[in-house]
Formats: sequence, structure tokens, C-alpha cells
Amino acid sequence: MSLNPTVEAFFDPATFTVTYVVSEPGGNNAAIIDSVLDYDPKSGRTATDSADKVIRYVNEKELNIKWILETHAHADHLTAAPYLKEKLGGRIAIGAHITEVQGIFAKVFNAEPDFRKDGSQFDHLFTDGEVFHIGSLEGRVMHTPGHTPACITYVIGDTAFVGDTLFMPDYGTARADFPGGDAATLYRSIRTILALPGRTRIFLCHDYKAPGRDEFVWETTVDSERRENVHIHDGVSEEEFVGMRTERDKTLDPAIGSGQHACGAFSATRGKRGLVFEDPSQPTLGRTRPIRRQQKERCHGPYRDRRCRPGRPAHGLRNEGTDEAVGSADRRVEYAAFPLRALE
Repeated sequence: MSLNPTVEAFFDPATFTVTYVVSEPGGNNAAIIDSVLDYDPKSGRTATDSADKVIRYVNEKELNIKWILETHAHADHLTAAPYLKEKLGGRIAIGAHITEVQGIFAKVFNAEPDFRKDGSQFDHLFTDGEVFHIGSLEGRVMHTPGHTPACITYVIGDTAFVGDTLFMPDYGTARADFPGGDAATLYRSIRTILALPGRTRIFLCHDYKAPGRDEFVWETTVDSERRENVHIHDGVSEEEFVGMRTERDKTLDPAIGSGQHACGAFSATRGKRGLVFEDPSQPTLGRTRPIRRQQKERCHGPYRDRRCRPGRPAHGLRNEGTDEAVGSADRRVEYAAFPLRALE
């Protein structure tokens, strides 16, 4: 008989992201899922307030962190995984298909030649169906692409951590037009998730409060999603879903790397030597170095955008649900570096 985990959620209102600490009942082993490194678009600097809340909880409960897990390559926030590993230990892991994302974004954002596209920046790359353990808890990995090629779902006891495949039933599903995304693939992945037992607790990576709802909510069930999801409830065919998702995605701001809003490869701000970027994949936060000449003060590479100028929306950190820009450009090149720096 499988054990069911204890789940503690930490909501970040700036990015509408939920981080989870998943621990074994009656034990002290735990994992952290989808952490957040705070980012200030006005200064271009990072902070650890959100991660420190998680650290305080872990220390108060005397938990032993075994894993620091990512469900996918996030476009709307930075991960605190390296910082959490430095403070708490554990192994950083993501799905093996992160190499596809790295390959795609290395081209889209004109990455430096020495950027590694083999996923070696992570401690472990999970394959579909792989089993892992958090002490006495058993977890299983499901490859659930569609939003990105690297999306995975962690099934741990009676819980499933689905990343950005599904939202709450009243909000629907994630967009599928990021580079490497595909609406038909997303439909099949979601139906795979919804084939889990009906009482399975589904924990989401984001919530945006659907119209008419006044509270943020991030937990639902397979049964609820099958009955009530406004995009993909039982009875919605793949053809119907793909049509809806494709048309809906057309109404959103163009996805990162679509050729219209790609505006630089790294979170960057002006420094004495021109624009510099912070490399959040490094354990030492705030480490910077000059970016390449063609990145200075303008969009670069094959996806130049004439709208990249002061006062225009930042083309990088996006709200996954409404696709609103986070912050404004203000003469900075802003992009969540993780699809390149591996921890997104």
C-alpha cells in the first residue's frame, strides 16, 4: 500500500507560482517542487525572500531534503533550486527532455557557443516512467509534454504535481505555443493525467483567480478536472481542444521565441561595462559578467523587435495564464535565463 505525502504550499503573488514541500508521513525526508527566485524587473536583481520562507519551514520541521524538482522550463519566473541546494542539500532534477528545450532556446536566443545543451547542469534527468523515492514515499515520473517538450508530472502517493499542463477547472489549460509546444500533444498528456484515479489530488504550478473567483486556489482532483475543466472536461475531443487552444493562443501576446517578442537571452541590467546578466544557475547568486556586444542595448539575433525600447513591456517574464508582461523594459534586456542556463 503506497503512502500519501504531506504537502505544504507556498504561493508567490508576484508570479502566481506555487512552490511545494512534499514530505513523508511520520518521517523527515522531503522534496521541494517548483521553487521561485524573486526577480525585481526595475533593478534587474534577484532576491531570496520566497526561497527563505521555504527554508524556514524545512528547518522548523527538521526535514531532510532529498530532491529539488522542476516540472518544466518556466517562462514566467526564475528557480531558486541552486540556492536551496546550497542551503538545504538535495539533488536538482528535471525531465530528460530539457535537452530539447535547451537546443531550441539556444538557437532562438543566440546562446554563446560554450553553452551546454546536454542537461549536465542538473544532478539528475528523469525519464518517463522512472521511479524515485523520498524516504518511504515512492514517486513516479510521467512525461506530459505540450506546454513545453520537457514538461513532466510527479505522481507521489495520492498526489500529482502537474506543472503548467492544467489550471483550476474554472481556468482551463496552459498555452501550447511556446517553442516546441503543441496543442495536440498537450491534449494527450492531460488525458493521461486524467486517467489517474479520480481521488488523486492535483497540485498546480499557478493560479490566477478565474473571473468570479476571489481566492487563489491550487489544489483540485482528477474527478473535478474531468467533470468541470472549461477547456478539457470529459467529452471534449482532441480536435475540439486543438481548435480552441490554437485560437485562444492567437489572442495572447506572442510566445517567447516566436520571432516577435524574443528580446535577449538573459536577465540583464546596465552595468559599468554595458549590459550584464545574472546567471541564476550558479550557486552564488548575483554573479554577473558582460554580455556579448550584439546584446547591448538592443534586441539581437534573428528575432529583433523594434518594440524593445523604454516603456514597452518586458519580452521575457510572462504570466503563464494571462500572458501579461512582468515589469517593463526600461532599457534592460529581460528574459528568464533558465531555458538556456538549464534550470528552466
